[in-house]
Amino acid sequence: MSPSDSNAQEEAVEVFNADGAGEVVILCEHASHHIPERYQGLGLAETDRTSHAAWDPGARAVSLALAKALDAPMVASRISRLVYDCNRPPEAPSAMPEQSEVIAIPGNVGLSPDAREERVQSVYTPFCTAVSQLLAARKAAGRDTLLITMHSFTPVYFGAPRAVEIGILHDSDSRLADAMLAEAQRLPHRRIARNDPYGPEDGVTHSLQLHGIKHGLANVMIEVRNDLLRNAEDEARMAEELLTLLRPALAALQTERQADA
Repeated sequence: MSPSDSNAQEEAVEVFNADGAGEVVILCEHASHHIPERYQGLGLAETDRTSHAAWDPGARAVSLALAKALDAPMVASRISRLVYDCNRPPEAPSAMPEQSEVIAIPGNVGLSPDAREERVQSVYTPFCTAVSQLLAARKAAGRDTLLITMHSFTPVYFGAPRAVEIGILHDSDSRLADAMLAEAQRLPHRRIARNDPYGPEDGVTHSLQLHGIKHGLANVMIEVRNDLLRNAEDEARMAEELLTLLRPALAALQTERQADA
């Protein structure tokens, strides 16, 4: 990696606990609402630049808590998803959306091919490279890996309230999702659902496909309603609740792997 590549990766990506010995790797594609100065705030009002449209509030804090509890590496984007959504491929219109729910994004309207490519190279490629390098290093070290992507979602979308509180999402590989959902009774006070409030049909499983399914890794996307993540106490409580699902799910999958060996 050249010095310029290294600088681009450092600006775009946070890697925590890269040498973590746990079996999980955690991705947080929407960890930040930061918009680099060169994008001139995308023409957005300040309230929009820090709204849920720009990032997933609480997702990084929960990811970090899970990473510490599970001795897991975490890879998080440092750039707002309105600049580039690292959970979307470059050809997807939603990778650089002109509108997010009811918020218009002037700085994304009419982007030239060169402008789009600059964002791919500045935001998406460094994120994917960091994930790929981490997974390759773990494979070379003979470590088993399961992939988790961590997100949060708004409780009201286009005016419609959402009842689900924790969404367990998957694409074609449902092993980890199934194992977590089998433990849902451990959180009887929570409304937990499969592929809700989003599913593969919404284009939200790009990271699961690219970094998980492509490499044969069991994977899951966790969505938490962001009104449950209003402060540090909420975030810590939710991390513990997710661990209540994750720990037995991980143990069950490990037992299955050993039985198949």
